This record gives sequence, C-alpha cells and structure tokens, in this order.
Amino acid sequence: MKRFNLLILITLFILVATGCSTSSNTATTTMDKIKDDGKLTYAMSGQYPPFNFFNEQNKLTGFDVEIGEEIAKRISVDPAPIATEWDGLIAGLKASKFDMILGSMAITDERSEMVNFSTPYYRSGAQIIVPADSSISGGTDLKGKTVGVVLGTTFETKARELGATVKTYKGDPDAFNDMANGRLDAVITDKIVGLNAIKENNYPYKLVGDLLYTEKMGIAIRKESPKLLEAVDNALKEMMDDGTYKKISEKYFSADIR
Repeated sequence: MKRFNLLILITLFILVATGCSTSSNTATTTMDKIKDDGKLTYAMSGQYPPFNFFNEQNKLTGFDVEIGEEIAKRISVDPAPIATEWDGLIAGLKASKFDMILGSMAITDERSEMVNFSTPYYRSGAQIIVPADSSISGGTDLKGKTVGVVLGTTFETKARELGATVKTYKGDPDAFNDMANGRLDAVITDKIVGLNAIKENNYPYKLVGDLLYTEKMGIAIRKESPKLLEAVDNALKEMMDDGTYKKISEKYFSADIR
C-alpha cells in the first residue's frame, strides 16, 4: 500500500514538473518561432479603410499594416500581414494561425479574458452615420431602425442595446454600399472610418450625435506569448518617442491619433 502511494506521489510530481516545463517552453515558443522564421505574421480584416484595406494593386495596406511593418523592423524580422474575416480573428490567433492581431481591435474585458493586449496604439469611438437627408440625430432614434455593423464588433453589441434591427457585414464597405442602396437607415462604425468613407467615396452621408462610446485599440497576442507582448510594447513606445508613429498617423489622418 505504501509503495502504491509512493508511485502516485512520483506520478503527480512528474505531471506537475512536466506541466511547468511545458508552460515555460510555451512562453518562449512564439518569439523563438518568429525569429527562426524571420517574419512576424499579423492579422486584420482587410476591410477597414484607412486602417487596413486592399489597394488598387490588391496589396494589403493601411495604418495598421504600416504599424506592423515598423514593429517587425524593430524586432529584426520581416512583416507578414494577412487578412481574414473579423469574427474569426481571435479564434485564429488562439489556434496559432498567426502571431498577433493588428487590426484596430478594441480592448474589452471580454476579449481580455481570451487574449492579452498591448498598450493602446490609438483611440477613437463609435459613430452613427446616416444618409444626409435622414432625421436620425442620435442613439435614441435607432430603436426599430435597420442598422448596419460589422459582425462580431462592439458596434454590433451597441446597436442591439439601442433596440435597432441589426444587419451584419464582413466589412464596413459592404454596409456603406447597402445604405447607399436604401437597405439601411444607419451604420455604426469607427468615427475615423466613417469620415474616410465619406471623403473617399463621396457618399451623401453625415455623422450624427456624439460618440456612442470611446475605445482604445490594442494589438492582441496569445496569453502564452509574454515575450512577444513585451517586444511589441517596447516597439510601440520607441515609435511614439522617436516620431515614427506620428509620421505614419499623419500620413493617413493628417493628425496624431494615439
């Protein structure tokens, strides 16, 4: 009996030791892999101009892409941005399909339970955008109205809270097009994205009401990748201190949006 108990104790010790070893190794795996591969893979929807979008040459570009390029440069690897559907980003990250999410993802308590976030790399907020001749003037007017949002965003959650009939999309361009065709009463999205869409496409739209809420955007990283998180935070701080961040921001927004 004593021998049996001893065997159990030895087995438990081995399991605990193995678990600790695995955890320790996992903590360095992502950064080691990035260095070994010589590239940093970061994901976004690719449908969120001017933050991330495909240009006329079908190349993924935008503010998020260039921030990622600069981070990769500062950890001495090549940038490898990829586009995937927004509502699959966190699942893809947790499944190790890419190293991090750099796609204008708002930092929320719910998401922070699943992933770690870098320090915020910009701030903005949720804005209601409507046709120029609309009588909608704010959030209280959205009850019963058909509102377009990107699936899986905080905008979708807010639209439902306001009592809207919600229609979801893979990206904001589709929602804006549907509103142009009379299928939506309003769109809720990031204020900067809305301003850019009106400017670039000459949409007869207007922004109404105050921001529904403000958001801080972070770079999402697996909880098992603390060394990558540290490297990203360091790179962001350096960029903001030496003027590189301001230069990228002013290229897309004529302002520093940090």
